[in-house]
Amino acid sequence: MTVHDPLIAAASRTKNAIPDDAAMLRAAADLTRELSTARPGIYWPDLLASAFIGYAALAGAIISGNGAFMLAFGLVAVLALYRAASFIHELTHIRKGALPGFRLGWNLIVGIPLMIPSFLYEDVHTQHHARTRYGTANDPEYLPLALMKPWSLPLFIIVAALAPVGLILRFAVLTPLSLIIPPLRRKVVAEFSALSINPAYRRRAPEGEFARQWAWQEAGASLFALALVGSVLAFGWKPLLTYMAVHSAMTVINQLRTLVAHLWENEGEAMTVTAQYLDSVNVPPPSPLAAIWAPVGLRYHALHHLLPSVPYHALGEAHKRLVATLESDSPYHRGNYPGMWPLVGKIARSTMAKR
Repeated sequence: MTVHDPLIAAASRTKNAIPDDAAMLRAAADLTRELSTARPGIYWPDLLASAFIGYAALAGAIISGNGAFMLAFGLVAVLALYRAASFIHELTHIRKGALPGFRLGWNLIVGIPLMIPSFLYEDVHTQHHARTRYGTANDPEYLPLALMKPWSLPLFIIVAALAPVGLILRFAVLTPLSLIIPPLRRKVVAEFSALSINPAYRRRAPEGEFARQWAWQEAGASLFALALVGSVLAFGWKPLLTYMAVHSAMTVINQLRTLVAHLWENEGEAMTVTAQYLDSVNVPPPSPLAAIWAPVGLRYHALHHLLPSVPYHALGEAHKRLVATLESDSPYHRGNYPGMWPLVGKIARSTMAKR
């Protein structure tokens, strides 16, 4: 996208020209060396509890005949399953062998039942962290939303609300058809097999061990999607529509979280690590609700871009150490914000300047 406003263009050039802050980068590395070990005793109970509560609440919403109870169960299901689903982000960063069986377990418990198997994110999200890709046209998870037209923000959320419909079509319709139509298969792999927000992103066909993981995960999601549609014949519309409503609400919350994960002010040029950090967002305590709408460490998204290998359960401690150590004029402090809505307002005001 080309920016025509000279003031916005100048701001974009200034952001791209931000040099790396050696003191911040050195402190981030030195103060967190022993925090990079993923702890199974935290990951597994957190995942299992979130999934159990989420599915139990979903079942309660389906069988409840009372509107108020149905809404209450539905809200619990949305938040618990959203937390369980958010572990897909951790899967992309966990070192091989650090959590034996966790990828398999997550896919069986969450990925396939929610039709978001991990192959949709693995080998995609890591490109977002690549030094020369972040914020460019080759970044699957970046759009210059703050520099786009005002209507782009509501459209960004509306698309997320339709996610369960799109996923059912992807796995119940396109997967079976693509197995017998090779040109369609190539299109499905390239254009409909990534949890990305950049519509220009095209994915390469998987190879080796990852191709085998992709195959069984896609097969599982396809069978589940077909069973989900077929459930209408046995149980009527309520289970399917309740599932889709919970899934849609969960995805909308995640899209709002994505909207404020960055400032989205880069026009497409490669950025330094410090510039990437300043284009990203932390919402640390005492913000009371960030742990709900940005669970599993996602409230420390800017810090995550500095330390992508630090597991979610250690990010809070890493943040405390950096805040206590770095001088008040460090760029680190400029990456911290008080909550979601001030950030939404900041991005919205920026888009209004594009009218």
